[in-house]
Amino acid sequence: MIRITIFFGLILLFVSCNQKIQKEDVSQELEKEIDYQIEFGKVASKSVFVSDTASIWGGSLVKGEDGKYHMFYSVWPKDIGWEWVNYSVIAHALSDSPFGPFEHKDITLPDRGPEYWDGSCTHNPTVHKINGKYYLYHMGNFGDEKIVSVPGKQRINWMHRNNQRIGVAVADNPNGPWTRFDKPVLDITEGDSTAHDALMTSNPSVCQMPDGRILMVYKAVGKQYELPAGGPVVHMVAIADSPTGPFKKYPDPVFTFEGERFPAEDPYIWYADGRYRAIVKRIKHIDHKRVFSLVHYDSEDGINWNQAKYFEISDRTVTNEDGSSYQFDHLERPQVFIEDGEPVALLCAADTIDANNVRHSFNIQIPLKITKHAR
Repeated sequence: MIRITIFFGLILLFVSCNQKIQKEDVSQELEKEIDYQIEFGKVASKSVFVSDTASIWGGSLVKGEDGKYHMFYSVWPKDIGWEWVNYSVIAHALSDSPFGPFEHKDITLPDRGPEYWDGSCTHNPTVHKINGKYYLYHMGNFGDEKIVSVPGKQRINWMHRNNQRIGVAVADNPNGPWTRFDKPVLDITEGDSTAHDALMTSNPSVCQMPDGRILMVYKAVGKQYELPAGGPVVHMVAIADSPTGPFKKYPDPVFTFEGERFPAEDPYIWYADGRYRAIVKRIKHIDHKRVFSLVHYDSEDGINWNQAKYFEISDRTVTNEDGSSYQFDHLERPQVFIEDGEPVALLCAADTIDANNVRHSFNIQIPLKITKHAR
């Protein structure tokens, strides 16, 4: 009798477990069938982080154990012109809200000398809390720091541009101290002049995968076209077991368009509802002019990306709380801030260009509205 009871008990346990597995499989399958529609909310006046004396670009946000919202952003003196490539540093600001107002606190990754791979410039930060630690991914470079811009024109110091590599700094607290490393976390592919990232790596976007690994999508420039500019400019995928690498690179570019040498820039990636999501700056070329917008991709594995069903997000137009709207010349470096599992804010670099062709740049924090559509 005891053996029969045990036998039937095991059968019931097996059936129960099998039903649970089937329900989880169905739930996971349903998650994969959700399309995101991403829209902007209205922006408050306090949600613009600007300086009279400094050019501010980008901004990435993390909430600390202190309950504060920590923004990491790129900054350089305004009076030297658009010299981010050789004079930017990454700074730190604080707020009680993801929508500001933010107050500058300190310089997080300062100039530390051209003997270091990121000694002359740190730029385009993206900050993440992973397994209890804070990781500040960024681009860095070194060079002669020569200013090449002239009034009314923007030129680039190609030495600094082509020395761009991807790094990461690590801290137990977003207030620091931050540990920097003597080598990039993702370098160029050396010894292969045909590699997509043979010339430079830059602008990392990072998220933790469901299995704990670290997914990175990054900007890569090859040597197929004439130097110093090189090209094409594409995005590649790399995956690591640890936030500090080493990263395994995958061979195929993503966010591409047939026949275009520079189709996209500045992706931000995250994982939600069974898919990887990305907001990306799209660069169209119309009548020999570059036209920018923000668009949306998704992926099942983080390696192969497709245009999302609701592809177009914004033509750079932002609406204020008072009902007025403005189309910025640039609305770039999208960085999603996620709180309690939901995307609540999009931090972007924005600017205006005055009559003398001078760019006045700042960070803007845009409320996000995500509508989830079942397929």
